[in-house]
Amino acid sequence: MTTRRRTVAQALVEFLAHQYTERDGAAAPGGQDGAPVRHRLINACWGIFGHGNVAGIGQALLESGPDTMPYLQGRNEQAMVHAAVGYARQCDRLSAHAVTTSIGPGATNLVTGAALATVNRLPVLLLPGDTFATRPADPVLQQLEVPYAGDVSVNDALRPVSRYFDRITRPEALIPAALQAMRVLADPVETGAVTLALPQDVQAEAYDWPEEFFADRVWRVPRPAPDAAALADAVRAVRAAERPLIIAGGGVHHSGAEDALRALADATGIPVASTQAGKGSLRHDHPADVGGIGHTGTATADALARRADLVLGVGTRYTDFTTASATLFAAPGVRFVNLNIASFDAHKLAATSLVADARAGLQALTEALSGHRVAPAYEEEYAAAKSRWESLVDAAYAAPDDSVRPSQTQVLGALDATVGEQDVIINAAGSLPGDLHKLWRARSRRQYHLEYGYSCMGYEIPAAIGVRLAAPDRPVWALVGDGTYLMMPTEIVTAVQEGININVVLLQNHGYASIGGLSEQTGGERFGTAYRYRAADGTYTGEPLPVDLAANAASLGMHVIRAATVGELRAALATARADERPTCVYVETATADTVPGAPGAQAWWDVPVAETATRPAAVEARKEYDRHAAERRRHL
Repeated sequence: MTTRRRTVAQALVEFLAHQYTERDGAAAPGGQDGAPVRHRLINACWGIFGHGNVAGIGQALLESGPDTMPYLQGRNEQAMVHAAVGYARQCDRLSAHAVTTSIGPGATNLVTGAALATVNRLPVLLLPGDTFATRPADPVLQQLEVPYAGDVSVNDALRPVSRYFDRITRPEALIPAALQAMRVLADPVETGAVTLALPQDVQAEAYDWPEEFFADRVWRVPRPAPDAAALADAVRAVRAAERPLIIAGGGVHHSGAEDALRALADATGIPVASTQAGKGSLRHDHPADVGGIGHTGTATADALARRADLVLGVGTRYTDFTTASATLFAAPGVRFVNLNIASFDAHKLAATSLVADARAGLQALTEALSGHRVAPAYEEEYAAAKSRWESLVDAAYAAPDDSVRPSQTQVLGALDATVGEQDVIINAAGSLPGDLHKLWRARSRRQYHLEYGYSCMGYEIPAAIGVRLAAPDRPVWALVGDGTYLMMPTEIVTAVQEGININVVLLQNHGYASIGGLSEQTGGERFGTAYRYRAADGTYTGEPLPVDLAANAASLGMHVIRAATVGELRAALATARADERPTCVYVETATADTVPGAPGAQAWWDVPVAETATRPAAVEARKEYDRHAAERRRHL
């Protein structure tokens, strides 16, 4: 047997360089002469080095060179995972990044990013260093001592947020672990964060590896078709429905099923609402697109959901925002048909389950429903409601003149007038997700990039870098409020260093606007949500803090444009889009109490309110809570 002598770290890097994914073969775009299209499964490795990985993975990356495994330098371990996740999502999960850290704080900083990746089912390979397997000294620097278990390290914190976890305590153990890691990363059902914890002594240990370990290996991403009997049940249910509604989730995008969804909507006239992850599955101007669904959805979609007698969910997890905490689908006898590649999700809500790839399932449904169409009166109803909602969007986007300070929705209006089909809008947290889900007019399948499975503050800027690396010809916009910006602006330095011309739209509203509003609704009276000085009574109700976040962004190397008015904002956005430098557009927004914002929530969200309290705000909030909670139902 032919072997190669390599360290564990060197062998792992070389192995990763030979892993590929393939989906659809010659049907995929970009194929040459009918040849299947392959994607590098691990296309680069982010890394911050410390004693736990500098002489192992760090040395291996240096020795292998950028042609084998490109290296990307990050500033924060969590942010590196966010960048990798943004990259993987833009690549439709067919290509991903690895992230390496030292043992100790570097490794535990991965946990938040790993949770985000796994919740959103996006692949990322984590390679944290680990304490010595041979235990030459005990404890070593940054070792967590657990009196009852000698084999526990801080990396065990990654187990519950990883889809696969292994600790490589012997060189030969890398072979099965690496293969299992690739299997999970490429599996559309199982994918998420995958962790291979690498003790620092094992990383540097040499071993004679079988030549076959380094051969090219293709992981084919399947498109399973629906079971014939389940498909027949689903078709009968759709044909029997008078008011069907499709909910498009993130699985539509991951499958590349947008054309198949449009074909089904065109053929049947069934309206399509979208989750945060599914928005853009249809263009905003498609007649069947009725906008976002659930707590942050449109009045059109939510009204249809309340009266729907059949809900066809495609690639959705049915989170509480989508179902309005189990209060939205209110029609007596409403039934569900769930098309999902994951059996776990397909069986939710006692549905007729189509366990299949979204594109394959939608194509099968369209063919089986040939000749079926909803009643003309139903199409007219939702078309009229869609038109009324579009008028509300126009009003929210409009400013009285160019000289006023813009509201948050007017910022979105200015951005809407600036971007084209190729632009990507990225957001994750604060009040922006609600406004975007209701108002944004998505023009293309990957324009709307909302991370709302984990809704992680600090995601936007590093994710923008990942998206731009995956799609270098697409303008990318990270929309952040001041609270989110302060969580993680560090990767601005990475964008500047690498010349990655992301655009950051930084909205200064002096605190946590979203949680402030939620606090007010639930009797919390905006406690602890403003960025202000303490007042005489000890509360944070004094003057706004004199922070200058635009100066901060500039100090990290960004080109910064300050926009004080709507007119200046429009000019700044146009300049940023044309600029080849990483650019920040900074705008202080008008407060909601002075300028009308987005239409209010069209559906409820369950945030429990104090059952007993002395403050009047909490007492009244509890009454409202009890009224909504009484409307919850279990679909059995």
